Amino acid sequence: GLLCCLLLLLGGPGGRGTPQGPWEEEQGPGAEGGLWGRARYEAVKKHLGAVGALSKQYWQYLACKVWHEGCKEEEEEKKESSPGPGWSLPLVGQDYLEILSTWYCGFGKCCKTGDCRIVNNITGLEADLNGQLHGQHLAKAVVVRAVRGFLQSPQPQKALVLSFHGWSGTGKNFVARMLASHLYRDGLKSECVRVFISLFHFPHHTYVDSYKAQLKKQISETVQLCKQSLFIFDEAEKLHFSLLDAIKPFMAQGDNKDQLDYRRSIFLFLSNLGGNAINEVALDFWRAGRAREEISMEFLEQRLRLELLEPAENSYARSHLLEENVIDFFVPFLPLEHHHVKLCARDAFLARGLPYTETALDEVARMMVFVPKEEKLFSAQGCKSVSQRISYFLP
Repeated sequence: GLLCCLLLLLGGPGGRGTPQGPWEEEQGPGAEGGLWGRARYEAVKKHLGAVGALSKQYWQYLACKVWHEGCKEEEEEKKESSPGPGWSLPLVGQDYLEILSTWYCGFGKCCKTGDCRIVNNITGLEADLNGQLHGQHLAKAVVVRAVRGFLQSPQPQKALVLSFHGWSGTGKNFVARMLASHLYRDGLKSECVRVFISLFHFPHHTYVDSYKAQLKKQISETVQLCKQSLFIFDEAEKLHFSLLDAIKPFMAQGDNKDQLDYRRSIFLFLSNLGGNAINEVALDFWRAGRAREEISMEFLEQRLRLELLEPAENSYARSHLLEENVIDFFVPFLPLEHHHVKLCARDAFLARGLPYTETALDEVARMMVFVPKEEKLFSAQGCKSVSQRISYFLP
């Protein structure tokens, strides 16, 4: 039954668009033996034999293409078979099987490594960032430009390292998840993506030597499986500085000591560090009557670097990532204002398929805490917990 369906789909014998079969020819009143005369029987038998042989070829081709099985048998049959019509695999059938194998790989594993499920949909990433990430004109531009340039480079000199900075709820995790979902079919569940949360995976500094060995092993194994890998470190400011130094060779240029090539990897560090400096710049622009979109990357990155270099109990200041320029881009996430929170509330209603009103969006935004006390300009929580707060407005 499956083979018949494939034949119908692929336009093989008996499918739509094929010439009429022997059983469809009109019969004159004098036809010998009626519909099932001897000549008719032989024609039908020959036709069904061709269908069966072609079905077998289609099935072997599909098995070889998708599951990498039966490829040897297929090659042998190609050599033995005659090039008569109906016995070679039609070109249009090959095209359809290419589509079918791609469709299969869309929901099943079809190769031994994770690389076959890489999609690198930068156009979709840019569109979704424009539509769903609110109030972050700098983050949108830097992430898209950096990732696109990195993926288009035939031979990058080093891994791409991005460091996201800003208050909680401003979109750092949101962008990291979106990046994973547009680079890999399986998103965060991909074998090519590893997520590390500082206080969850590395909670005790007394075990830091054990953590270093585990972390280096996990990174090496992932790169061995997927040449293009994505590593996300959440709460990066709480990582022990020696952990950052331990993985520096994977990110720095020319420091790799084993046979693996880490230059196609992407490292993301998500941190609340620098949030105060970013907010001060945004507040200064607002008090000067200037739009936040006028804040330039060059100006804000300088302020951000200065704060990260200040002597403090944070991993960045104590590790060698900054002084050796391992981090390629510091990505600032600006504090969110009242109208940004309303947009997040709108997205939350739409995601749950619920109707909303402007009044409801205003009410959700008013439930958030805004700072500083005088201006009450920025949401202290960003858009975090907005999706939970809309439950108050459900019947």
